[in-house]
Amino acid sequence: MSDSLISFGDTAKGLSKNPLGIIALFIVLVYGFASLVTAFSGSFTAAERLPLIYFLIIFPVLVLIVFAWLVSRHAGKLYSPSDFKNEDNYLAAVASLAVATAHRPDSNSDITEVDVQQIAKVVREATPAKANETETWRTQILWVDDRPENNVYERKAFEAIGFTFAIALSTQQALDILQNNKFAAIISDMGRREGSSEGYVLLDALRQQDKTTPFFIYAGSNLPAHKKEAVERGGQGTTNNPQELFQMVTAALLKSRSG
Repeated sequence: MSDSLISFGDTAKGLSKNPLGIIALFIVLVYGFASLVTAFSGSFTAAERLPLIYFLIIFPVLVLIVFAWLVSRHAGKLYSPSDFKNEDNYLAAVASLAVATAHRPDSNSDITEVDVQQIAKVVREATPAKANETETWRTQILWVDDRPENNVYERKAFEAIGFTFAIALSTQQALDILQNNKFAAIISDMGRREGSSEGYVLLDALRQQDKTTPFFIYAGSNLPAHKKEAVERGGQGTTNNPQELFQMVTAALLKSRSG
């Protein structure tokens, strides 16, 4: 009996590390108590047994409905830092996003405690890439920018949660890469040496042959009008904020996996 209790305690400790595990632990405990009650139900009257029967039938259905809702609406929140490859990667993602935020031209370069808490929340709610993906393209992102050195820390944040990158320096190079390769997402700047609207040029060319790959513009503007235009052209969004970019991309990749 003591060995069983120790084993259960170790299992419970492991389950309590993230929200999904806590839900599972709660279900086990509820059914454990229900089983104990059932063992002594021989002395119950028919009217007393009826609520127990209804509970045993309805409870799994309710759990399934709640679980489906959580996965479809709040899947990212079901992960804890320990669900990343390791907690060092979680910290690396937070640190990289913090540095990326401080390096943006519109930033005052002073990261406050509130900023760090927000960045940690963004990373915590992101879904880590699966190391055992059978289709490796699902963990690969194409980043198009003629100055990739400006986005080093943004890429480090994504790499910390399991994504890898291919870099293209121009629209034509990106299109050449896309002829023979598939990516989970594409991130592009707007203005390059080729022109001031190359992000849209690439997006328009891509959508002529590929309607599904998520496309994000990471540029100097965060105006609502530019966000609207990007979506109208077939993109998934535009931003100048590293945290918002991180959120948008990881959310889109989670959606594409579940779809």
